[in-house]
Formats: sequence, structure tokens, C-alpha cells
Amino acid sequence: MLEMVHGEAWTIKELFTYPNEYIYWSAQIVMYPFMTGLVAGAFVLSSLYHVFGIKELKEIARFALVFSFALLFVAPMPIVLHLQHPLRGINVFMTPHFTSAIAAFGIVFSTYGAIVASELWFMYRKHFVEVSLPLKKKTDKSFAEWVKYLVFGALTLGVYDTSEESLKRDGKAIKILAAVGIPVACFLHGYAGFIFGSVKANALWMTPLMPVIFIMSAIVSGIALCIITYLVTVEIKKFMISRKKASIAGFQTKEEISNVEFNVIKMTSKYLIFFMVFAISLELLDLIFRGYTAVKSWDVLRSVIYGKDFSSIFILQYGIGNLIPFMLFIMPGLTIRRIVIGAILVLFGVFMMRWNVVIGGQAFSLTFAGYMHYHLPIVPNNIETFKEGMGGVLAILAMPFVLFWMFIKIFPVFDYKESH
Repeated sequence: MLEMVHGEAWTIKELFTYPNEYIYWSAQIVMYPFMTGLVAGAFVLSSLYHVFGIKELKEIARFALVFSFALLFVAPMPIVLHLQHPLRGINVFMTPHFTSAIAAFGIVFSTYGAIVASELWFMYRKHFVEVSLPLKKKTDKSFAEWVKYLVFGALTLGVYDTSEESLKRDGKAIKILAAVGIPVACFLHGYAGFIFGSVKANALWMTPLMPVIFIMSAIVSGIALCIITYLVTVEIKKFMISRKKASIAGFQTKEEISNVEFNVIKMTSKYLIFFMVFAISLELLDLIFRGYTAVKSWDVLRSVIYGKDFSSIFILQYGIGNLIPFMLFIMPGLTIRRIVIGAILVLFGVFMMRWNVVIGGQAFSLTFAGYMHYHLPIVPNNIETFKEGMGGVLAILAMPFVLFWMFIKIFPVFDYKESH
């Protein structure tokens, strides 16, 4: 029995195509720029407070930084799942260099990871000390307390100074790291756009605007996901308060939390609108520029953009993913419900943008006389169709939330007050 070629399981050909042409870059390659974009967007949101001092975003800034750290671990996973030999993926981190856009990922990812981890350490160093010191002095520790002491004791890195002067130095370090992290975060995702924009053989991908478009839509998607996750987390906390009669972050009642919650989300949504305007403008500018210049490949591009992929581009991406949420945000009398619906639609729009770039860019044959259609495998019949199908996509989407739930056990995003 002949082994199936990679891509053959989900590719349907039409008209004149080469025998070796398939949709090689499938759903996981759509997820890759989508997840790295969420990382960059969440970090930029946290930096709006730490660098620019926007006090209204203080409550969500710490939350966004921890969430960005959780997303960071998931960002390379789509590539790992897509590889035919996943164990080779570690080579990108072990032998990074700038002669290849993919190989440069090792340098950029490692640098960004070090910045986020360092910023989190400076932010929560006082918390680590406050947790580990009482446990250190306690003589009859239980097994759970021993584990907790070992974890938090290790996280202090042996630095137990919590004087006012040392906390001020921590605050300065956080600001510097956040400022340095913004261009690194943008480069982390911008290079994903560079990978597509530098492919000379593909008429849809090759544009110098691709990295910038990716960066702006990344910030939009990261802010939108932080809004949704923040709201869900706060609602869970409010439910726990009603059950345990406890308080969080200095607020005693659910009403107090609701007021702060709405103010934070309303201010965050204003910045979401701001970045949405830039993202939509750049995408439309690129589309208009392609039509105006009308290079040799424009005929086949036009048949794809305005024909084969019309509904996914103009209805799903621009209509449902951009226009409707934009109208929901700018209409007077903004409510939490409208913000949630708008943020979900924004995430859908950014995902469709990634889908239309990755899948749409492979939709036409290099003969310029044929087309290929991609069908996402829903029910897997082997390990490949699971990884590249709905199962793999859902697994990637679930990972950051599991990691975030684990991280908030170490980095409290609500019950901890910064003293610097």
C-alpha cells in the first residue's frame, strides 16, 4: 500500500495543477501566527501600564503579563505538531542563527522568554519572599508545605531583601524590561509575517506590509483575548466570593468588583478600538495597493480574493470579524455583554485573517490555471489528520488556559497588591 503524501488527505484539486502540489501548510500553520500574535498582544497590553503609566489598565496589566507567559509556552507547539519529525524542533533553539527566518526564531523566542520571566520575577519577588519566609521558620511542615516552601524558596533566588529601596529598584527594572520587551514582542510576531512576506514564489504573500499587518492584528487579538479571559476569571472569583464570603484584591463585595471590572474592561476596549483602526487600515491599504499596481499575478489573485475566497475574506474576516465588532464598540452605551461579543468576533476576524493568508496563499496553483481547496479534517483517521485537524487545533487552544490556571497559583493576579 502506497503511503499518502503529506497534504493529500485534505487537498482537493481543481483545473490545472502540478502533480506534486498540495496544501502543505495546514491548520497548525494557521495556529502558529495566531498564537504568537496572542503572546505579543498580551505583552503590549501589560506594557501600556508599566511603560506609559496608564493607571486605568493597572488591574489588567499584571493579568496580561502572566497570561502572555502562559501563551509563550504554547506558541511553538503548532510548529512542533506540524513537523514530520517533531524531535528535530529543538534544533531551532539549540542552534539559532540569522541566516534563516525560521532559525532566527530560537534567538527571538529565547530573548523574549527571558524578558517576560525576568519581569515576572521582579514583579512578584516580594510575594515569593512573603510566602517562603514563614514556611522556612516553621518546624513541623506538612508535605504540601514542604513542596510549597521548595517552590517559592527557589523562586526567591536567595534574595530576601524587601526594603522600600529594593522594591523601588524592582519597579525600575520592571519598567525597563517592559520597554525593551515591546519591540522584541513585535519582532517575535513580525518575523512570522516576514516568513510569508519574503516568499517570492507566492504572489499573495509577497508584500513588505505583511510583517506590519501581522504585528497590528497581533496586538488586537492579544487585547481581545485578555478581555475575555479577564472577565471569565473575575466572574469565577465573584462566584467564589459568594460561596466562601471571601474578598479579592482589597474589595469586599461583588458590587465593588463589578464596578472596577467594568471600568478596566471599558478602558481596555478603547485601546482595542485604537489598534483595530490601524490593523484594518493596513489590510485595506494592502488590498487596494495590489489592485492598483495589478502586477502579472493579479489576475489569479483577483480570482481568489474576489471569487474563490470572497466569503471567507469579505464576509467572515472583514464583515463579521472587523465591521460588526467595530460598530459594537463605538456605539454609545457600551456594556459588558457588547464588549464580550465584540472581543470574540475580533478574535474570529484575526483568526480568519491568518486563515486567508496561509490557506488562501496556497489556494491557487503555480500554473496560475488551477486551484486547490482545503478541507479541515474533523474526524481523524490517523495521527497526522489528528495533529493537522480539529483535534490538534482544540488541543493548542486549550493549552494556554491550563498553563494559566497553573501559573496563577504562583503568580497571583488578583489577591496581590504591588508595593512599588
